[in-house]
Amino acid sequence: MSENSPKELFLGRQPILDRDQKLFAYELLFRSCSADKGNFASFHDGNQATATVITNAFAEFSMAEALGPYQGFIKVDQGLLSSDLIYALPAHSVVLEVLDTVTSIPEMLARCEELRGAGYILAVNERSESLDQSRPLLALAEVIKVDISRIDPVRLEQLVQNLKPLHKTLLAEKVESVDQMRLCRRLGFDLFQGYFFARPTVIQGRRLQTSELSLLRLVGLLSQEADSAEIEAVFKQEPVLTFNLLRLTNSAGSGMASRITSIGHAISLLGRRQLLRWLQLLLYSSAPGSAAVNPLLQLAATRGRLMALLAECLPRESQSGKDFADQAYMTGILSLMPALVGGRVEDVLVQVPLVKGVHEALVSRQGKLGDLLRLVEALEEDGSASTVESLQRLPEIDAGTANACLAKALAWANNLGRESV
Repeated sequence: MSENSPKELFLGRQPILDRDQKLFAYELLFRSCSADKGNFASFHDGNQATATVITNAFAEFSMAEALGPYQGFIKVDQGLLSSDLIYALPAHSVVLEVLDTVTSIPEMLARCEELRGAGYILAVNERSESLDQSRPLLALAEVIKVDISRIDPVRLEQLVQNLKPLHKTLLAEKVESVDQMRLCRRLGFDLFQGYFFARPTVIQGRRLQTSELSLLRLVGLLSQEADSAEIEAVFKQEPVLTFNLLRLTNSAGSGMASRITSIGHAISLLGRRQLLRWLQLLLYSSAPGSAAVNPLLQLAATRGRLMALLAECLPRESQSGKDFADQAYMTGILSLMPALVGGRVEDVLVQVPLVKGVHEALVSRQGKLGDLLRLVEALEEDGSASTVESLQRLPEIDAGTANACLAKALAWANNLGRESV
């Protein structure tokens, strides 16, 4: 396989949130499995084929459809910015993130003006030491990204004050703690990118409420194929969960339109497998009974679905049991429980009786499920090394398969945002 083969290019994505910590967009990460550089494509190195694959990805992997109502930020260097290949990217689905290596020479400014006229939204990376030199380019951008890891708080505040008169959307990048998030909100940033909502150190620790403990209990009972009477008993103790069960049974997602006569009837109509998946997603909803979708729910849903799709790509002999795909889904969903409660995964799993394979994957990333979880987590990171290593652990899955599964998972998770959980 050649170095520039489309199959060697893999996709990743990082969420971008608004001030209310709701999902606003994704940054799409295009990396070559054989690349040892951070930049996804370098035209001056003659790697134009990689850029071609990036544009084709929107057709081959249906990324425009997978993004749903969200836009995709894509890094572009001076070469791709100048190439006609860029017009293969759908203007309504992408934000062109102009790298700070792009100079504000007249040719580049004219090109950016031309792309704006074609309907493209431009984002520019900014640092305090380069503000004066790049100000002409900033005037053409709608979004200004600031890597806050490079700047101390005092200089960051000065930079924001210098940028505010431009009346642009300000995006704080590499926000990785509660304190950083609060500082950026106070300074007036509009968008945020980083791991602040997906790491236990950022999600403020809290005790699980009664309904959430019941959800965990139900997840455990269903995964262990418990008796229906025991499952019904838990629902009867939780009116809000019972109401959600009835809504789920009659939702468009379940395809049911029957008149429900009892809790047992609702469970029977919905089916245990579908019920288990929706209960897992309910753990991440912003509040019991709420239809709002928060970023953690979106990420959990994507993880679960992606792991299930990847599990189905493995040969039967490498799967541990007939319910391997369901176990993969559960592993992906529950992998974010520590972020939800701000605690250790071991403490969370004490409350949920799980099969050995799922437990080992969550605690120590062991087994085939652990390998799948490593891959899914790697695709959420900005870099290629961990993804290459994860793919090597799963020789049955190549980058092209991972890309296609990710696109399907994103589309599925986005649809959840338009339905009531």
